[in-house]
Amino acid sequence: MSENKIDIFDTTLRDGEQVPGCKLNTNEKIELALKLEELGVDIIEAGFPISSPGDFMSVNEIAKVITKATVCGLSRAVQKDIETAAAALKKAKRPRIHTGIGTSDFHIKLKFHSNREDILQRAIQCVTWAKNFVDDVEFYAEDAGRTDNEYLAKVIEAVIKAGATVVNIPDTTGYCLPHQYGEKIAFLKNNVSNIDKATISCHCHDDLGLSTANSIAGVINGARQIECTINGLGERAGNTSLEEVVMILKQHKDLGFTTGVNSKLLFPMSNLVADTMRMPVQANKAIVGANAFSHSSGIHQDGFLKDAITYEIINPVDVGAEESKIVLTARSGRSALAHRLQKIGYQFDKNDIDNLYQQFLKVADIKKEVVEDDLHMIANYYKSVTV
Repeated sequence: MSENKIDIFDTTLRDGEQVPGCKLNTNEKIELALKLEELGVDIIEAGFPISSPGDFMSVNEIAKVITKATVCGLSRAVQKDIETAAAALKKAKRPRIHTGIGTSDFHIKLKFHSNREDILQRAIQCVTWAKNFVDDVEFYAEDAGRTDNEYLAKVIEAVIKAGATVVNIPDTTGYCLPHQYGEKIAFLKNNVSNIDKATISCHCHDDLGLSTANSIAGVINGARQIECTINGLGERAGNTSLEEVVMILKQHKDLGFTTGVNSKLLFPMSNLVADTMRMPVQANKAIVGANAFSHSSGIHQDGFLKDAITYEIINPVDVGAEESKIVLTARSGRSALAHRLQKIGYQFDKNDIDNLYQQFLKVADIKKEVVEDDLHMIANYYKSVTV
């Protein structure tokens, strides 16, 4: 694998499904998994097999139909979990078991009522169990974002020695600032003697709105896998947004990183997930929101109409979206009005537009948006009184 290739680990079908109201049936999961493979993700986390018979079936069926991507099943550091995950993944061409345990003192003391040494041994044990079934084992150090770095390094070194091929460093509560998360990844790169034998993965939550920034900071400091979801779906405030990290890496070529994702499928994939999981995308969502390529301010519209690059850093075609939109509101200017009138077949000179603009503002002050029917009315009225 190229040192500059970033693996995209999609957990829409597992962490994304944890959003209240987003439960998927097996057929829906299979459909989305096939589309995720077409999109070009490297790993599909298909579910948590021991959590329910339905989830076991979904992971099992997805494992049968996916031919290119790795299919991953989640488990806790419990032998039965791992055995069940292995059974669900039995037909997978590229199976991965994702297992682990909480490593922060919050989790060790308050969740497990345990101590650091016991958690270390349980971490080693779960990887050892998983390694009996598959070659590709990912270990997650839950709440790594709030875990003491020296202890975290000790755990990571031990699980790699036990056979972990990927080490997941989750900011489970979305607490870290980007520089803190980046420094944590760098600390592991510099202080885990066998870190070269495993891929470091970022799994960041969005509780403070920093999941994407943290994931990019992780990659800059040595991580080579990002765990993310379509539309940023996930527990509580959500996960790192797949479309955001993919386009950040694509647009910032100076970083030198690539992914295998076909960006032109991002917008249709977003719509499919939103429809299937019954979770609408907020209009101002980066990359895939309805307003991502819409312009309503007169200053912005004028610049955009002269050259799109003045206000758009992404061509909507590159993410599979429709063309950019000039939305007419009371904040719009004459150039936007002239553009929209021309698009629906009217030819007016500058003097006409100056006069039409006054009538346009009267309508725009009443309505939130001036639509095509309004433009026809304004144009036809103007023509009738100027004949």
